[in-house]
Amino acid sequence: MNIKKIQIYFIATCCLISLSMLTKVAHAESKPIGNCYYVSSQRGSDTNSGLSKLEPFKSLNKINELKLNPGDKVLLENGSVFDDQYLQIKNSGNIKACIEISNYGDRGNLPIINTNGKGVWYQDYGKPLPNSWHKYKGNVSSAILLKDVEYIKIKNIEITNDREKSQPDHLAFNDLKVMDRTGVASVAKNKGTLENIVLENLYIHDIDGNIYNKHMANGGIYFISELPDNEEKTGIPKYDNIIIKGNRIKNVSRTGLAVAYSAYFDLFQNSAEIDQELIEKYGNTNVLIENNYIEDAGGDGIVTMYCSSPIIQRNVSNGAGRQMNTTDYPIATQRVAAAMWPWKCKNALFQYNEAYCTKNADQGNGDGQAWDADSADGTIYQYNYSSGNSGGTVMFCLENAVNSTFRFNISQNDKKGILNLPNNPDAHIYNNIFYIDKGVPFVRKDMNTGAALIENNIIYNAGKQPVNEEWNPNNRIIYSNNLYCNYSNLPSSDNTALLVNSQESNIFVSPGNGPVKPNFNYLTYDRFSQNTVFDGYKLEQSSPAIHSGKKVIDKNGYNLGTDFFGIKLDGILDIGAVKSSK
Repeated sequence: MNIKKIQIYFIATCCLISLSMLTKVAHAESKPIGNCYYVSSQRGSDTNSGLSKLEPFKSLNKINELKLNPGDKVLLENGSVFDDQYLQIKNSGNIKACIEISNYGDRGNLPIINTNGKGVWYQDYGKPLPNSWHKYKGNVSSAILLKDVEYIKIKNIEITNDREKSQPDHLAFNDLKVMDRTGVASVAKNKGTLENIVLENLYIHDIDGNIYNKHMANGGIYFISELPDNEEKTGIPKYDNIIIKGNRIKNVSRTGLAVAYSAYFDLFQNSAEIDQELIEKYGNTNVLIENNYIEDAGGDGIVTMYCSSPIIQRNVSNGAGRQMNTTDYPIATQRVAAAMWPWKCKNALFQYNEAYCTKNADQGNGDGQAWDADSADGTIYQYNYSSGNSGGTVMFCLENAVNSTFRFNISQNDKKGILNLPNNPDAHIYNNIFYIDKGVPFVRKDMNTGAALIENNIIYNAGKQPVNEEWNPNNRIIYSNNLYCNYSNLPSSDNTALLVNSQESNIFVSPGNGPVKPNFNYLTYDRFSQNTVFDGYKLEQSSPAIHSGKKVIDKNGYNLGTDFFGIKLDGILDIGAVKSSK
């Protein structure tokens, strides 16, 4: 097998300039391209020109009436409040100049768009979805709608779409007929590939959408591709070069952030392994989702769908699955949610993320995990941290989750069952640390029929007394060279196991003392400085894990790279996610 390198690629911003143009640009006059439109709810008037800070528009309706051109900017004044308003952008920038929507002003809070159920448009994938339960068409209210537009950047805006402040619809909050809502929705339909869309530093909260509809544009940020009117004329609708970074999303229904469900779903149903040419032709490419904070999503936190090699890194999910319980969601169908996961993606990379307290696995959420390789090919989870997730650490979901790698991650006190293996054909799980609360099984009891190769991990039972574990309930799991702490039995397949009693041997500096809640600044915790919040999982100088690792060849062709703290791996491996200083 050829060893594949994980390529951390750079995705161009929306204002791209090709190398062939640099000479021309250098000799051109440096004058601004496009107009700058100002909008202020505090001192504006819709009879103004909108072309200066002294003559700003008052409402977003004036922007919706404009034909925006490449290089145009729309700036909303800090402190402005736009109640019952929305933006529906109909024009695109180009490779020379994007359209930018942002803020202005030195003081005050970010401008806020309180859409309150306005901005209604009609979504239609063009055909029913595979599961008849999933809604595929209907009205959606979005604070910002980007339909068939590209080369656009939106940043520094606060957004709500609160049902309680909308015109009453006389429906219960969990009625099936509740309208779907979004903070920002993007639709690809009649323009082929949409390129270069950037969403940055948005604060999106209180999006009271339908709690059931997971494939409608329903939640904080949601991208979709619909069937075009004439594919031969306009091309296949999809996305390329999407950057979603530095956003804070809180209390939304149903999904926190999703890119991008596709009307071409049926082309990906016949095989677990995803053909590279197929995903590049019909799927989304160069998708980067980083440094986002998602709190209390009603369902899933972050989902990538139909993407080739998306990168999902340095994001935080806190309290996903908020409404996946039998009270809020009384219908059993599709009452499932996890923190971060791919669907029908090829080679999705999840790294340096943190997931805390995904909710309700004990109250009806059929999932509840931090991570989930779901009907995807070549998913890799590395250098992630999870704590207190109600359904476990990671799931490899069913027969179409193939070629999955899970390595150099730390799990602390995740619940119900650390590994969720519901009939998956494979999973390579190595060099992780699993710190497991008393009474929690290593393999979740209702998801134990799948296959996995588990090697070089530290599996640490935090209870005071050694426990007897059911390691291989369906005889499809192979263990090799793991360190087991506080267990009274070992897997029969692990002929090189290390069995340790925590009362007699110190493995870590201070296990169980990793963070249990997110950083106060909504960013992932630093792990590359001399002192970090994860240092309790560094190996003691006398740890039996030091130099006890075996040589691991990743079953899916990935090079080893670094440990959890970014230390390059070479020479003899240690067991677990952290390289010793020896």
